Amino acid sequence: DGRLFLRELKGEQLRLRMTGMDWPLHGLTMVGLDRLDDLQACVESVVAEGVDGDLVEAGSWRGGASILMRATLDSLGADERTVWVADSFQGLPAPNPDVAPEDHELDLSHVDFLAVPAEEVGGYFARFGLEHGVEFVEGFFDQTLPALRGHRWSVIRLDGDTYEATWVALESLYPGLSAGGYLIVDDYGLIDECQRAVDDYRRAHGITEQIERIDWTGVRW
Repeated sequence: DGRLFLRELKGEQLRLRMTGMDWPLHGLTMVGLDRLDDLQACVESVVAEGVDGDLVEAGSWRGGASILMRATLDSLGADERTVWVADSFQGLPAPNPDVAPEDHELDLSHVDFLAVPAEEVGGYFARFGLEHGVEFVEGFFDQTLPALRGHRWSVIRLDGDTYEATWVALESLYPGLSAGGYLIVDDYGLIDECQRAVDDYRRAHGITEQIERIDWTGVRW
């Protein structure tokens, strides 16, 4: 009916939203401003330096971080790059102790708030006029991400939370990361299982690039 409602956050609510420490009821991302600013800077860097490859987010929720990547590319005229948005779009699977016993205490499968249908996420891209140059990869990571092996990436952003999801994403995507590109992990400082998967993968593959802290939870190298 043409009316517009604005919810203004103040005090502690505003601090939690800015730092990405809450789950916003209507916002398109849980990511705090420092992580969003850093993500934008990473996209600007790979375009300015001519680092080869598309951009991918594994674990998109409502799509806010991927929307920012597409918008940043558009602002720089980098229309030849595609943003790949990988998510189950139905929340997280129950942990499989036979595959990743490290996740036995981390079961997020019952959290319906994390399930956002692909059609809804696509609508958020369209709201900003950013539905072009986007590829959706729908399904649980172990079923979808291995098919992306061999693809070239300039920015990889991981937000899968669990050990298994993080490991599968690294195993499937990291070998395609171009020199000069960025590997970003959203929950390294928050979720022990995620951090363990990253550390185990780096150790197993002899990755020695220094991990740089973005904020209280996000890191990249």
